[in-house]
Amino acid sequence: MSVEATTERVLRLLELLQRRPSWTATELAAELGVTDRSVRRDVERLRAIGYPVLATSGVGGGYQLGAGTRLPPLLFNDEEAIATAVSLRLAAGGTVAGAGEAALRALAKLDQVMPPRLRAEVHAVQQATDLLLGPGIEIDAELLMTLARACRDAVRVRFRYAARGGAEAERTVEPVRMVATQRRWYLMAWDTDRADWRTFRLDRMRELVATTWRFRPREHPDPVTYVHHSVAEAPYRHLARVRVHAPAERIRELVPPQVGRVEEDGDGCCVLVVGGVDLDWIAVHVARLEFPAEVLEPPELRAAMGRLATRLAAMAGDD
Repeated sequence: MSVEATTERVLRLLELLQRRPSWTATELAAELGVTDRSVRRDVERLRAIGYPVLATSGVGGGYQLGAGTRLPPLLFNDEEAIATAVSLRLAAGGTVAGAGEAALRALAKLDQVMPPRLRAEVHAVQQATDLLLGPGIEIDAELLMTLARACRDAVRVRFRYAARGGAEAERTVEPVRMVATQRRWYLMAWDTDRADWRTFRLDRMRELVATTWRFRPREHPDPVTYVHHSVAEAPYRHLARVRVHAPAERIRELVPPQVGRVEEDGDGCCVLVVGGVDLDWIAVHVARLEFPAEVLEPPELRAAMGRLATRLAAMAGDD
């Protein structure tokens, strides 16, 4: 058999090993159209160039691709290559410090080796797409990785945290999950000093240290729901509930999750729950939705809506 044919078969073997967790030698031989002995030789060829192929014997044994000390080349099919390239393009405009440059470098490498037909498809998607992103706050990549490892390993972390008023304090927490919005990153964690769940903005953390204290994970609220509630409602002086005569999906398109929560209400309506430090501010934002609405609570918001209507009528020159 020629060197080219052997190389093609070894690459095909690598693709199969990446496709699912485990294969028997017989299954691989059938897929490749060779003998079990040829499969063993090809596995040794992969190991020789750095791919950690693990083998187990006995009933249920087989081959699987393991984790090594370095990252070997990966194989992508057409759909995976296009998805990776488009995702890297989106990551280039992200909010993780340094990630944009790394994404561009990876995209350049991928683009260099792509077949012309795939490169044309990726370029078509990129040329037809613009990113409309708000002024997101960049997060240090090392801080992000430290928190990710702490969440994974159930290890307490310690950091200095700047509260809303600017005062700093040292906090020790048991991290559970990070939640990202379009503009910010948040950590949901158990605050050991306050004995309660808390939400922390990553851009307000500094001097983050992962301790050696492992904790036993406890029952916790859904992280996305908890963070949503914390950033959209809890910090504010006023909490308003407004029934809007529009589908919930439409209002969610207009109201970012960090601004308000939208609840289903039936009959084509929904309830918008929004917090604010000023009722006049809430009134303006509800009016901007341009859908009929009824204030459910607080009663003071109805007065704020009346004041807004009076001012707008005066500006319009109505008698």
